[in-house]
Amino acid sequence: MIQSFFITHSYLIGLISFAFGLLGMPVVVRIAKAKGLVVRPNKRMSHTGEVPNIGGLNICFSFILTYLLFEYDQLSQSQFFLIGLFAIMAVGFIDDVLVLTPLTKLLGETLAGIALVGFADLRITHLHGIFGIEQISIIPSYAISLFILIAIINAVNLIDGIDGLASGLGILYCLFFAVYFGLAGETSWSILGICMIGALAVFFIYNVFGLREKIFMGDSGSLLLGYLLTAFVFRFCEINAYHEVPEWLHMNAAPAVAICVLTIPIFDTIRVSLTRIKHHRSPFQPDKNHIHHLLLRTGLNHIQTTCVLLSVSVLFIGLAILGRNWNIWLLLFADFSLATGLTLVLWRVINNQIAKEQTN
Repeated sequence: MIQSFFITHSYLIGLISFAFGLLGMPVVVRIAKAKGLVVRPNKRMSHTGEVPNIGGLNICFSFILTYLLFEYDQLSQSQFFLIGLFAIMAVGFIDDVLVLTPLTKLLGETLAGIALVGFADLRITHLHGIFGIEQISIIPSYAISLFILIAIINAVNLIDGIDGLASGLGILYCLFFAVYFGLAGETSWSILGICMIGALAVFFIYNVFGLREKIFMGDSGSLLLGYLLTAFVFRFCEINAYHEVPEWLHMNAAPAVAICVLTIPIFDTIRVSLTRIKHHRSPFQPDKNHIHHLLLRTGLNHIQTTCVLLSVSVLFIGLAILGRNWNIWLLLFADFSLATGLTLVLWRVINNQIAKEQTN
């Protein structure tokens, strides 16, 4: 009866996840400082002092504890999903501590992906008529699903560059999927999103407003968030492909809707990678050309930049909802055209600012 009450009032589950996070975060901060698990200022970072970079551990544990508290009866069905989740967090944590090579990191992400796609059997099996293709056989399904998983994980990882951005976007994205799954009767999936919202909210507060107890998400958090969002995308696309939702919730352009929702990290990753390749550099080579770096060049601070990108993300989510039953290619064209247009406007602002500085 108690479990049913909390599930009916699902926001309370988010509050419990938030409470677990509040209890655990000071412990994680103290351990990180005691063990030297910190990031020191460097040319790519603007913070001062030594800041712990394992906030993903607290996000993971508060998220998992809350989920198991209310969904323990689903454990036998979600065990491989959770194994993959712990695996991807471990890859991120090791990278935070030892700094893995891109190839080693990619291998770790692939292994975690195999747990999700191969053993949990959560994957793309239907292409919604893209290129005239509907259902696909198992080998292409595995290949496409692993590619999407690695792409989204790394896109979220790359967008984690300033205070509050990755966690703020994560809260926004999880809210979208949690509400949708809740309306569609996918209770367990909705609870997953709500649990993550509570866990991310605690991190957001410490990351943005923390002074002596400031902490970074680290790869342990960003890879974990990317993994969960990929699972949401897979489930979202599958239930729409096979009409497992009420008719008023059905989205003909579900794959394009998912891309629309995640436009900020996806478009930015594509843009930055193409720019690096154009200049004969490895797409894995870090630089300061991400969208948040460009906004910082206009004079905005971290919090202002995060607020701008969160607002733009709301705009793209609005486009996704508006175009949910459009032709898939039409919605993708509208999405990328809008993203390209906004980027060009931003570059125009930056160039005008540079011109004024040179004149002065």
